[in-house]
This record gives sequence, C-alpha cells and structure tokens, in this order.
Amino acid sequence: MAPVQRITSRNARFQQWQALLSNRNKRQRAGEFLVQGVRPISIALERDWRVRTLIHSAKDPLSRWAEGLVRDTRTEHVAMAPELIAELGEKNEAAPEIIAVLEIPADDLDRISVGADFLGVLFDRPTSPGNIGSVLRSADAFGADGLVVTGHAADVYDPKSVRASTGSVFALPAVRVPAQRDVEAWLDRAAGRGRPVTVVGTDEDGDADVFDADLTGPVLLLVGNETSGLSNAWRERCDRMVRIPMAGSASSLNAANAATAVLYEASRQRIAAARRGR
Repeated sequence: MAPVQRITSRNARFQQWQALLSNRNKRQRAGEFLVQGVRPISIALERDWRVRTLIHSAKDPLSRWAEGLVRDTRTEHVAMAPELIAELGEKNEAAPEIIAVLEIPADDLDRISVGADFLGVLFDRPTSPGNIGSVLRSADAFGADGLVVTGHAADVYDPKSVRASTGSVFALPAVRVPAQRDVEAWLDRAAGRGRPVTVVGTDEDGDADVFDADLTGPVLLLVGNETSGLSNAWRERCDRMVRIPMAGSASSLNAANAATAVLYEASRQRIAAARRGR
C-alpha cells in the first residue's frame, strides 16, 4: 500500500476537492472529479479508470471491500477526519467509507467505437446533470456504445450526473462536444471506414412512430434539450424524426424517459433481428 497522508482540517487540499463538487470550471482545470459508493468505484476500477487519490476515514474501521481497495490500489492514499469525509460525500448522515478522486478522460469522440451494430445517443444541450446520468444508465442497460453531449450543457462529471448513472458513466464512453461540426467530422470518418450512421431524432411531431423505424443498423439517436427539444441545426441533420406514441393527457416525456423508451425499442429490434438470423 502507498504511504498514507492525513488531513484533519479544512486545508487547501480539502478545499480543492470540495470545490470539485459544485464548480465545473475547477473540475475541468484540475481534470478530476469525486466518486463514492461501492458499485461506482468498483466499476471504475474494473474499466481501468485512473484513480488519482483514495480518501478514507482516519478513525472509523473499514469494511473488507474498503480494506482491499486501500491495500491493492497503487495511488495516493489520504486518511481524513470523518466529519470532513461527510462534507465531501454531501451526506447528512454517515460519511462514505471511501471517496475516489478520478481523472477525467479526454473528450475524444474516437473513444466511441462505431461498429457494424453501432448504437449511440446524442443529448443536445441538456440542462439537468441528473438527466445526463439517467440517459447514461439507460444507454448502458440497452447496449449502446456511448453518449455524446453537445453544446452549452450540464456536465457529465457533475456529482448529480455521476450518482444518477449508478456507475454507468464508467461503463461506456461519454464525450462532451461543444459544436455540431465536431460530431459531423466523426460521422464522416465512420462513413469513410464503411460505417455510415443513420441519425434519428426524437420529437413529439416526428414523421413516424418509433416502432415503425428501422433501428437495427448503425444508429445515432438524438434527444433534445428538456425545454426546447432539438436545435434547428440538429433537426435539419436528422435522416428521420420519430415520435413515441402516447395515450392520456401528456404530450411529451421527460428527456431521459424518452431516451429510455427509444433505446428500449432499438434493443428490442436488434434482439428480434438476431433471433431471426439464427
């Protein structure tokens, strides 16, 4: 195990980590974010995310899982006063056993592999970090290859997004892209390799019900901003627009719920196609 440093006061190091919880710019400059919980940290380690620091209690006994993590992870270790860990954990009751400080990966679209059965999600200008995490969770559950977050948007590595993803942020690539042209270049590169991708937008006024659209080939599903939907530029780029048929008085779904419904339909179609091909 690496040597253990001790922090028992709100020193500069503690304040730096505390700022990562609420300040996106500081997360970006530092290139790191905080994670807690057995499942998220375990998935991050299984997927080879780089751990910069492990923070654990300077007083409280650790579980077998936490002891093994501290013993086997070759990185900086910090023993911290329990009340300070509780502040970093943003909990009112018990402090988390372990907080991991993880490195933010590069926002490189080529981290998302475009294969013959590619399924991706693009979230256009989301305002809620919780919705980003929920879309990540659904994309992971239904076999997507990655998530692209475009424009002026909430942060993938905001604590609310990380918690809502329940570890899925570590299981599939999530790439933040400021401009549509960057996504266009990525799609052009895929087409040049013989992997053209169909861009399918979601909207309550789509020209077809989602179950009438073929989602079995390489597809990028577009989900719009929670209030205004897809931008005009993305609407014009879509190869087709689909709608989710609904009954009742609701005219639309929450963005994360809409993404989940369309991802489920894409997964259903692909499973059915695979069974027919046996």
